[in-house]
Amino acid sequence: MVLRGEADPHQVGALLMLLRFRGEDPEEITGLVQAARAHAAMPWQGLNVALDWPSYGAGRTRGAPWFLLAALALARAGVTVLMHGSNEFTHGIDVSTGLRALGMAPADSVVDAASRLQRERFSYVPLQVVAPALDDLLGMRRLFGLRSPVNTVARLLNPADAPAGVDGVFHPPYIDVHLGVAERIGRDRLLVLKGGGGEAERTPLKPGSASLWDRAAGRGELALPAVEGLTAHDAASDTPALLASVWHGDATPVTPVATVQATIALALLALGRNDDPVVAVRDAAVIWKQRR
Repeated sequence: MVLRGEADPHQVGALLMLLRFRGEDPEEITGLVQAARAHAAMPWQGLNVALDWPSYGAGRTRGAPWFLLAALALARAGVTVLMHGSNEFTHGIDVSTGLRALGMAPADSVVDAASRLQRERFSYVPLQVVAPALDDLLGMRRLFGLRSPVNTVARLLNPADAPAGVDGVFHPPYIDVHLGVAERIGRDRLLVLKGGGGEAERTPLKPGSASLWDRAAGRGELALPAVEGLTAHDAASDTPALLASVWHGDATPVTPVATVQATIALALLALGRNDDPVVAVRDAAVIWKQRR
């Protein structure tokens, strides 16, 4: 009813804020995701995507979207990636700006996305294109001043029905919600971690962990290794030009490059290409090196 515009705006605000106040429940979020997928009519399901990559982070410490370079490197390695998102509330460089710095652009329709996936094995589609009504609800954050459960719903939309997904959350308690929805909907695989700025991105300054839902094996935990010798990177110094320079190999800042490779490794684990995080990191380094 909300997505069809049949609810009064006051009712919508009350519903979303009450859900936020109570906390997100896997069963309720599953229902919201199912409703959002049904309303969007899912014309995206014929795109033959291997990896779903949501991008809805708005962390205050965000800099460049290094995860974007990880997704593009995977695409060069033959993995078809559909990234969707809304970075309207981000404090860093949004994905669309990052793409423009690389001479690319977001898709503006399902036809455009299909064409880009066929040519480049990668496409970024703003939520406004995928599900406009859901994007409008997400935009109500401007009125509330608060995040609502719609943020979680958008991350779990998986518009192309990709068999694997990689997702980042800002607060660890949301991990259980994401896995619970994946389990109830019957998704094949979903890897979730507390990522940088709430994105599916990992800076390997110290050991970490990721949670994995696999329909055949159930839930599991993966221990993620640290990379020795790294120092914290100042995200305030990031620029679109630096992002492009790293992609083209003109700049090789140690920690951002390690972040890209560690994020590639996350995707390999999500895809089931590797089940050993240490091996995944080694394979990720090869994928990054061979992107050109």
